[in-house]
Amino acid sequence: MRPVPVFRLDHRLVFPPVELAEDGLLAVGGDLRPERLLLAYSKGIFPWYGANLPILWHSPDPRMVLVPSELIVNRSLRKAIRREPYELKLDTAFGEVLRGCAAAPRPGQSGTWLIPEMVTAYERMHELGFAHSAEAWKDGQLVGGLYGVGLGGCFFGESMFARAPDASKIVFTALVRQLAAWGVKLIDCQVHTEHLDRFGAREVPRTEFLALLGEALEESTRRGAWSFDPDLDVLGNAPADG
Repeated sequence: MRPVPVFRLDHRLVFPPVELAEDGLLAVGGDLRPERLLLAYSKGIFPWYGANLPILWHSPDPRMVLVPSELIVNRSLRKAIRREPYELKLDTAFGEVLRGCAAAPRPGQSGTWLIPEMVTAYERMHELGFAHSAEAWKDGQLVGGLYGVGLGGCFFGESMFARAPDASKIVFTALVRQLAAWGVKLIDCQVHTEHLDRFGAREVPRTEFLALLGEALEESTRRGAWSFDPDLDVLGNAPADG
């Protein structure tokens, strides 16, 4: 069996070339300070690990991406959106969204990768204006949401949850429409799921992803608290499917 190379990080802000990742795993160790997280995202790398493990840094190949203009909204979701069942907001309850994602059950998984140190790290990123939450509210209660990191013309999606029918799907659709309105070119979905596939996300080779990311990062970063445009058309011209 061929040995798997594992690169161990120290205090220096540096990552090995992503081409050296083995089955997506690139490096272990380091820390979660904002400077390292921002460097990682800019290079197509993200942390993903669990309790009682060192920090694991990943750069999968292929990579799941969504181009905002390619968003697909199926007929049943379009009907749900027209009913306007939820109040949609951005960046009003980032910590609550993080904890909602951490508590959400995941098929085939036990526990959560959103351990306390990860929560703290992304809350710091939010304070610095780089991490953002999209939220669905019903009668004053948070019933769904997602969070991620905005850098240049790319949004790096991290996790979502729902406590009410279609809550995360509706707020995800609204966020994609808002990102498109802002000129965001790329949404990083990390790895394939059937859920994202139904929205029009697709897998691309890592080399293609890095090229798209490089173009997106030439744009300026929309830093600070986000809010939905008052006249945002959530349905927009997204094609229906199914």
